[in-house]
Amino acid sequence: MAVSFLGRTEVSDLCLGKPRLRSLSESATVAEALAALKNSDDSFISVWNKEGGVCVGKVCMVDVVCFLCKEENLMSPFSALKEPLSHVLSKVPGLVMHLEPSSSLLEAIDLILQGAQNLVVPILPTKRSSISRRKQHLQKSSTIGREFCWLTQEDVIRFLLGSIGLFTPLPALSIDTLGIITSDVLAIDYYSPASSALGAISKSLTQQTSVAIVDNDGTFIGEISPFNLAYCDETIAAAIATISAGDLMAYIDCGGPPEDLVGLVKARLKEMNLDKMLQEFTILSPFSSDTLVSSSSSSDEEESPIRTSGRHKRSYSYSTRMVRKAEAVVCHPKSSLVAVMIQAIAHRVNYLWVIEDDCSLVGIVTFSSILKVFREHLETI
Repeated sequence: MAVSFLGRTEVSDLCLGKPRLRSLSESATVAEALAALKNSDDSFISVWNKEGGVCVGKVCMVDVVCFLCKEENLMSPFSALKEPLSHVLSKVPGLVMHLEPSSSLLEAIDLILQGAQNLVVPILPTKRSSISRRKQHLQKSSTIGREFCWLTQEDVIRFLLGSIGLFTPLPALSIDTLGIITSDVLAIDYYSPASSALGAISKSLTQQTSVAIVDNDGTFIGEISPFNLAYCDETIAAAIATISAGDLMAYIDCGGPPEDLVGLVKARLKEMNLDKMLQEFTILSPFSSDTLVSSSSSSDEEESPIRTSGRHKRSYSYSTRMVRKAEAVVCHPKSSLVAVMIQAIAHRVNYLWVIEDDCSLVGIVTFSSILKVFREHLETI
């Protein structure tokens, strides 16, 4: 029954009510991508080829921040923002794939298991006859002029959770029993410089996971999550360049950066002679007396290609769009599959850290590994 159900379910059924994609051309600059992200409620902006017919990737604030954290860009952030968007886009192939609305959910799951994070699906008109719908399903026309939406791993997991009874007894089994806990995790010591985690942060974004913060005994303390970093603004690059991994956790917490850490970042930027980054950070810092930027700004300020962004302009490195506390979401090896799915959906994350009772880190369980279990289960039915 489950195989038949998923085979009959079309991708369009999961896309009902989804908003259309915000998009940029691959010829845009980093500054234009930054402005688009600040003026969007979505964490990611789709990037299309110059002809506008194919989505070639996606960009989020974490991509921009990792780019700004490069040594040469820390020295001159304003110049870095003028670089083409191609310098920021992930070079990992297949993260974004096109899929027709008539494709089955099984086809979507297979693409995700091959590495796709986001599926680009055309939005069908809400009012249509069965004949026009059939024509649209058969039509092999250009994508130009059509509107699209994202289909994500979370969408698929949410849909499977709504039909979880079809997969009995799989949902009641523990993640340990199912063998979906990955012990090969991205981790960094609490006292290590946050900058040493840049490679891991970039990789975690590609894997849709996170970077664990651990102590010398391997005890799990917290995480540096790209999902939380995506709700900061570009000046978080200054914090990453100057403070420890442990302090960065506090810096990106939903309460906003503590005043003492803001002061520490400023002092270390001075010590490192990062004058341009210090100026950018000071302008946007929430605790500085000179946070407000007047229209008669300095020539250095005018150099920045993103200094003004209308009513959506942020004046600090913490975004009011952050709605969940920057705490890691954890589970136990004996947690059931369905419990883990519910917990991940409730916290809007694509993964859960797996820890023992003593807080020692066992590994991580991801949406991708969960989908793999469902797919393998279907093959045994």
